[in-house]
Amino acid sequence: MLLCTDVGNTNIKFALYEDDKQVIKLKISTDPSKTDDEFAVELYTIFKINRINIRSISGSVLSSVVPKVTEQLVKAIEKVAKIKTLVLGPGVRSGLDLRIDNPASLGSDILAMCVAAKEFYPCPAIVIGLGTATTIVYLDEQRRYCGGAISPGVTISLDALTNRGALLPSVDMTPPKKFINTNTENCIKSGVILGTACMLDGMIERFNEERGVNSTVIATGGLAQSIVPNCKTEIVINDDLILEGLRLIYNRSIRN
Repeated sequence: MLLCTDVGNTNIKFALYEDDKQVIKLKISTDPSKTDDEFAVELYTIFKINRINIRSISGSVLSSVVPKVTEQLVKAIEKVAKIKTLVLGPGVRSGLDLRIDNPASLGSDILAMCVAAKEFYPCPAIVIGLGTATTIVYLDEQRRYCGGAISPGVTISLDALTNRGALLPSVDMTPPKKFINTNTENCIKSGVILGTACMLDGMIERFNEERGVNSTVIATGGLAQSIVPNCKTEIVINDDLILEGLRLIYNRSIRN
């Protein structure tokens, strides 16, 4: 089995694949203060709880946006499964043609989700990542990565608003039923959740105008389920886009 690991700022997602089919998906909190031993114990425990035969794990690939966690997690995986991990970064063959100023600067999460998007969806395509940051990127008709836009994520915006505004309450990510609201909590939700949906609609429209074509639109990330249903644009949600991209990159790497 292949272990695919997506390290985000908030959560770490693990997926096990057997014959290119996802067997199980697991999630733990991202904690940069944890040692490799602590991660190893956590991994070993969740594998055992889910009755996963650790000896059947023969490959490992990882994408990370949290450098402090990367090394510790790679060591933990080696301790638990006795295998080396392919860490996505410069030098790893992804098969994605990068048409940007500095290809080495591209985040591994964006790289992975675009590899999956170009494999599974028609291009041109706009690929949206709704996590700690909101990323909106573009693949052209030749399935080349052409750059895009990055903005603060919904949770960052929400945290900044409630932390800076002493009288503003914290809210959950349940969308309000209307845009014009009559209480503070739903007013915040309207601005943050529905406002993000409007931003995505606007950016998608501008991307298409700039390129002169209509694009397939795919979204992934923990907040996609809250945001995307409120968009006017037709957007496909794929929660496993990064994990699928990691699987594809690993398979391409071992073949080469």
